[in-house]
Amino acid sequence: MQYRTLGRTGIKVTPYALGAMMLGSYGNPDRQEGIRIIHRALDAGINFVDTADRYGDSEEVVGEALRGRRDQVVLATKFYGPVDDDINHRGASRRWIMDAVERSLRNLGTDYIDLYQLHRPDPDTDIEETLSALTDLVRQGKVRAIGTSSMRGSEIVEAQWVSERRGFERFRTEQPNYSILDREIEREILPVAQRYGMGTLVYSPLAGGALSGKYRAGQSNDNFRAGTGMQHFRDERRLATIEQLVALADEVGLPLSHLAMAFTLAHPGVTSAIIGPRTMEQLESTLAGAEVALSDEVLDRIDAIVAPGESVGEMDMVYRGPEVGDAALRRRPVSERMAG
Repeated sequence: MQYRTLGRTGIKVTPYALGAMMLGSYGNPDRQEGIRIIHRALDAGINFVDTADRYGDSEEVVGEALRGRRDQVVLATKFYGPVDDDINHRGASRRWIMDAVERSLRNLGTDYIDLYQLHRPDPDTDIEETLSALTDLVRQGKVRAIGTSSMRGSEIVEAQWVSERRGFERFRTEQPNYSILDREIEREILPVAQRYGMGTLVYSPLAGGALSGKYRAGQSNDNFRAGTGMQHFRDERRLATIEQLVALADEVGLPLSHLAMAFTLAHPGVTSAIIGPRTMEQLESTLAGAEVALSDEVLDRIDAIVAPGESVGEMDMVYRGPEVGDAALRRRPVSERMAG
């Protein structure tokens, strides 16, 4: 595989990053198969592995798989989400970050993490608190670089300013959702990341499996992914768009999944696309398209199906922020609404 530079870190990574969320109790509980999947990805040339502390026992599976091969891998993990019932075992406070990194280091069986990422913005914690703690981890040698996931453009800019003003480490990467069906990050996130020299590793390039070619209009779509509460697999708009993309893929002689992966990697702001296989079959299918590159003509035709910067429906897992989810943050108190 070819290599790309992860932002301005100087770290070289492959365009495909192996996402390990589905390797372990979250997806495939067979640890030995998970280890074999990781080994196969490394043998195929992938040198970038991404996981998170809240993905069940995924970090442990990754750690076991990397024994004797740790130095060959750019290893990324994430913190923020709850890992147990303790109210303080989550978030982006200094208190939790200092504990979370030690847990991840133990789980991964390593003494350093190449890329340590804030999994979600934390509205309860000042970004200075988070950056200060992460800076200390870099200076201690436990973390090589820091990044974010699902940040808004304004939050990325604020964090960069705070780092400059306070002399903290800068966030070097962003991990947003991106696929043919989910193109909103082309408007702001990718341009802002490029402006600040950040690497971008995009998740769900197959739209959570919707672009695998297995989910079609007029079918029950009731297998593993579609049966896990993801309503977007039954979104008629998305399914109709998938039919158009299937027709295009057939015309150019590609599986839909290969078309979808190549699309994400064609954007100059994207460093790597995270693949998330649950089985060896899924990994092999994805690896078969690693060398696919799309022509401008094909990219133009994709643009005609899903316009640049637009999305068709949305993935259920996409982070929208408390301002959208919490009604109290988007409605004035009744007393104010009724006054006058």
